[in-house]
Amino acid sequence: MIPTIARIVQAALTPRQGAKKPVSVKDLATIRQALLSCIEDCISLPAQRLRLKIDNAKTPQELWMLRNDAYQLISQRHNQSIAAERINDLIRAFEGSLDRKQLVKIR
Repeated sequence: MIPTIARIVQAALTPRQGAKKPVSVKDLATIRQALLSCIEDCISLPAQRLRLKIDNAKTPQELWMLRNDAYQLISQRHNQSIAAERINDLIRAFEGSLDRKQLVKIR
């Protein structure tokens, strides 16, 4: 039992590789701007709602979760290929702010 507890404590205290760094206001603004830029030619009411959600997001995680909504808008305006390309380009903006395991490209 003690070896099991020791492993749990060791795992909890060991920094994970690819762990996210603290996000500055500037980093968050950069991510927010990248996400807004990828939907700038989408002018529908759902696009306006998404812009408001992007503006109100407080963490990179919240912004990352909104990329699916952005993908849907871009797909409707253009096509899935263009949407995937734009969303995949966002990964660079999120690097260092999220765990690398989360930064998965759309195929």
